[in-house]
Amino acid sequence: MEQTLLVSSSPHVHCGMNTRDVMRDVIIALIPALLASIWLFGFRALAVEVVCVAAAIAAEYLSRRVMKRAQTVGDLSAVVTGLLLAFNLPSTIPLWQAAFGSVVAIVVAKQMFGGLGQNFVNPALVGRIVLMGSFPGEMNNWEAPFAWLGKTDVVSSATPLAEGAEIPPLTDLLFGLRGGSLGETCVIALLIGGLYLVIRRVISPMIPVVYIGTVFVLTLLLGNVGAETWSLYTQAPAAVLSGGLMLGAVFMATDYATCPINRTGKLVYAIGCGVITVLIRLFGSLPEGVSFAIVIMNILVPLIERVTRPRPFGEQRKKVEK
Repeated sequence: MEQTLLVSSSPHVHCGMNTRDVMRDVIIALIPALLASIWLFGFRALAVEVVCVAAAIAAEYLSRRVMKRAQTVGDLSAVVTGLLLAFNLPSTIPLWQAAFGSVVAIVVAKQMFGGLGQNFVNPALVGRIVLMGSFPGEMNNWEAPFAWLGKTDVVSSATPLAEGAEIPPLTDLLFGLRGGSLGETCVIALLIGGLYLVIRRVISPMIPVVYIGTVFVLTLLLGNVGAETWSLYTQAPAAVLSGGLMLGAVFMATDYATCPINRTGKLVYAIGCGVITVLIRLFGSLPEGVSFAIVIMNILVPLIERVTRPRPFGEQRKKVEK
């Protein structure tokens, strides 16, 4: 009896999830941080998040129309990009600047390179870096938690990473009772979201764990170097819980399109993110280095994958002729 042999390209085994399903899970994982940002910074935070998401969706729709490509708004990736960008912004930023950052993230960092899966750097981080370079004053205007309720006399508050800033108690860092961007302050909310993604097998815990662990260890080893200018680095736990490390490690360093595929590559990538983050924090002119660390390692991913590519079964190493 003759049997038909079907030949097709990979993948041959499908997990049953598509892009929309993955993005939906990421949005669900971001909800705790979204609620925490509204609790800490009021409805101004919600306004920034809504504007970023709306601008990202509009930019994706219009850019696909102009480029005469099939619409991808329905895959929810633009919503994720808009939320992640908003989580990297202060609550006081003018709304038009937040919208501008979303347009840059979608059009420049994503669609100009072919769309989802073809961008070589994280779009939300590109939007944040462009805003930092274009509007440094607005991007560094941090509001104190609960200022919107009138429970504090301080309208502007420095982040724990700022030079000469007082180190908050670890409990304050866990629950977001400090100045910072909308989605980075409440570590508990970010950990809940990250745990959900791991349980759903949307992300592997390797990159976040190795990234955060590298920052912790290097802070212990090099903390005294920056003790005179950044007293935070005498306390490695506080360094891990401050800044955008948790947000970046869980939700942005794990982006499928911009991180390595194989385990060895992920290990090298995560360690590189941690090293660059600590070096910028300690020796750079900026108090935070997560965004630049992830973007730099995104650019190096093709080289990392080339070096760490596993050898196919049965393949013999080429002999070097003398």
